[in-house]
Amino acid sequence: MTILVVGTGNPGKLKEMQEYLIHTDWQLQLKPKEIDVEETGTTFLENACLKASQTAIATGQWSIADDSGLSIDALDGAPGIYSARYADTDAKRIERVLQELADKPNRGAQFVCAIAVARPDGKIMIQEEGICRGEILKSLQGQGGFGYDPIFYVPPEQQTFAAMSAATKHRISHRGCAFALVLPQLQNLHKQIGIA
Repeated sequence: MTILVVGTGNPGKLKEMQEYLIHTDWQLQLKPKEIDVEETGTTFLENACLKASQTAIATGQWSIADDSGLSIDALDGAPGIYSARYADTDAKRIERVLQELADKPNRGAQFVCAIAVARPDGKIMIQEEGICRGEILKSLQGQGGFGYDPIFYVPPEQQTFAAMSAATKHRISHRGCAFALVLPQLQNLHKQIGIA
C-alpha cells in the first residue's frame, strides 16, 4: 500500500474518497491540521492542483485533492468556486441561490468536481474534472445529501441528489464521474512506482 495524503482537513471528504479508492493499492490519510493551503485559484482545477501540490510538498508524500461546487447557467456560473462560502450555512446558501434565480426561466446548472494528484515533489501527475448536469428546483426535495443537494435535480434520474440512494449518487455524481477518470490513472501510477 502506498500512502496518498488527502489535501483536506475534512474527515467526511476522506471517508467519501475512501469509498472510491477501496479496491486500489492506495491508502488514504488526512493531511496534518497545520498544513493550510489558501485556495487562490480561479477555477476548480486550479484549486485542486494547488491543494494537491502544496500538501505533497509539505508532507513529502503523494497527495490527492479535489475542489467542487455548483455552477448555475443563469448566474454566469455562480456560486462556482465560492459554493462553500456563498453564505454561512447550507440552508442560507440554498436560500441565496433561490432568491438570485427567482423566476428566471433557465434553471440549468451543473455540479463540477476537479481532482488532482501530485507526487511528493509537488508535480501534478493527474488532473481530471467530472461534471453532472441538472437543474435547480424552486423548492427542496429529499432528505439526504448535503449542501445544495435538495435543489439539484437530475432529469435522467428524476430525482434530486438529496432524494437519491447513496449508490446512485456515488455512480452519477460529478465526484463519481471525476473518479471514474482518475482511478485507472492512479492504478497505472501505482504500477510505475512499484517498478521504480
